[in-house]
Amino acid sequence: MSRRVLIIGGGVIGLATAYYCARRGWDVTVIERRPAQRDGCSFGNAGMIVPSHFIPLAAPGMVALGLKWMWNPESPFYIKPRLSLALLDWLHKFWRAATPAHVQRAAPLLRDLNFASRAAYAELAALPGNDFGLVQKGLLMLCRTEHGLAEEAKTAAQAVALGIPAEVLDARQTAALDPDVRMSVAGSVYFPKDCHLQPARLVATLQNELVAADAELIWDREVTGWRRGLGTRLAAVRLNDGREVAADEFVLCGGSWSPGLVRELGLRIPIQAGKGYSLTLPRPRQLPRICAIFTEARMAVTPMGGALRFGGTMEISGLSEKIDPRRVRGIINAVGGYYPDFTPADFAGIAPWRGLRPCSPDGLPYLGRTVWHENLTLATGHAMMGISLAPITGQLVAGIISGDRPVLDLTLLSPDRYL
Repeated sequence: MSRRVLIIGGGVIGLATAYYCARRGWDVTVIERRPAQRDGCSFGNAGMIVPSHFIPLAAPGMVALGLKWMWNPESPFYIKPRLSLALLDWLHKFWRAATPAHVQRAAPLLRDLNFASRAAYAELAALPGNDFGLVQKGLLMLCRTEHGLAEEAKTAAQAVALGIPAEVLDARQTAALDPDVRMSVAGSVYFPKDCHLQPARLVATLQNELVAADAELIWDREVTGWRRGLGTRLAAVRLNDGREVAADEFVLCGGSWSPGLVRELGLRIPIQAGKGYSLTLPRPRQLPRICAIFTEARMAVTPMGGALRFGGTMEISGLSEKIDPRRVRGIINAVGGYYPDFTPADFAGIAPWRGLRPCSPDGLPYLGRTVWHENLTLATGHAMMGISLAPITGQLVAGIISGDRPVLDLTLLSPDRYL
């Protein structure tokens, strides 16, 4: 008997979901709004797998930090002023979620999700031909100041209490761990279980696996509406070329565009697009061995083969994909503070990339079935952790639509939590 699942969105979350559904025996259709040759959020990111990131974006202090930064055009965080009830609602929900109690509830779940994804990546990388540059050498949280190091040491203590290995290092120990790049830091926190990979190669790997599994990949088409079935079931989606595509199960992996895709169904999913930027040096003057985060600057640095990628900023400016040169300049200007041998001239002629990360108000993804439509599952809102959480998201969705009870308690991730 044929079982057809239709997945809306061909980013890393949609492709991972499609891959694990195919492995469970589902006939898979993926609909992606962009062409096959694309450069969306799943391509230019930092490529990190981060059990260390157990604190959600909505955390104590983030509101004050955001207010401080938003007046600086080169800062890591910016909210573009605009008349938007959806933005005001999101900001209110973010403020309410940014509490110690929320972090305490979310941290064990984020830990478990990230460790499960890490294991899944190792399994995927072990399959023949699946070379997407997985490097399991850990991550350094680099701190320029003693104050920054003291703050990161507190996070390290929380991590250890959760069973996440972490080591606080001074400047000498940090340099010894990654001697191929000169650093100007007070010290670091080393998370040995973190990993990194090359996002574009990961996407290509997943697409190749889907082609081998006879999945249907529909590029450059947008979902414009739905056809309802009996009761609370959905029967098909309508595309902008006039076609209808029917399925037994539907999975929304639409990233920052997710709210608009289900508005017709009466669903309200608070998401704001958080624009991030990156610049990739193809031949950097120095190449670290380990991925890193510049803690005070909120920037990520990832070696990708012989290249080096610098990424950062969180710009809340709607669905605009316009590149703001001030945000790019902020990234470039921050590099020399941590890697003093790098200069702005190193970035001359390097084209910046941008992507819209789907951010929920509480910093947690939407993952699970909605009570309003019995055959609709949501997997969106992963913010900066789309790469990190893609495999476990795919595994969980494949299990949910197959009738399995989830191996983790997903109550905090309910897509109905704001209805």
